[in-house]
Amino acid sequence: MITDEIVRTTSVRVRYADTDKMGIVYNGNYLRFFEIGRTELLRQIGLPYVNLESAGYLLPVLEAHVEYRSPARYDDLLDIITRFRYTGGARIDISYEIEHERRSVAVGYTKHTFVTSDTFRPIKPPQQFIAAMERELQQRSIP
Repeated sequence: MITDEIVRTTSVRVRYADTDKMGIVYNGNYLRFFEIGRTELLRQIGLPYVNLESAGYLLPVLEAHVEYRSPARYDDLLDIITRFRYTGGARIDISYEIEHERRSVAVGYTKHTFVTSDTFRPIKPPQQFIAAMERELQQRSIP
């Protein structure tokens, strides 16, 4: 079983379309930033989400939470720090922190479950997911 945490940071620049009438990032866009973080984390460990989908697996969101700490504005470069740890079973909990110039903008989490694309029934993660996680953790432990 994999119990160590994997952390990746992805940067995204706030576009004008991301902001609301007040000139700050619209609250719903933080969930999109979370998605960018988790998609890029999977890609960076050698498992693009599209590969899971083509193998018949999906990771729907079961729950999402965002805590807004300070506003982000047009043209800010945001760092999305994504962390997850797999501890067994079909569920995965992923946490996020979004920063601008090392200032916390938002924190939150999403909870997911692996399901098959044909039945949408929960299933343990596919071997390709486990292998990518183990590879990542093993590479990290090599001096």
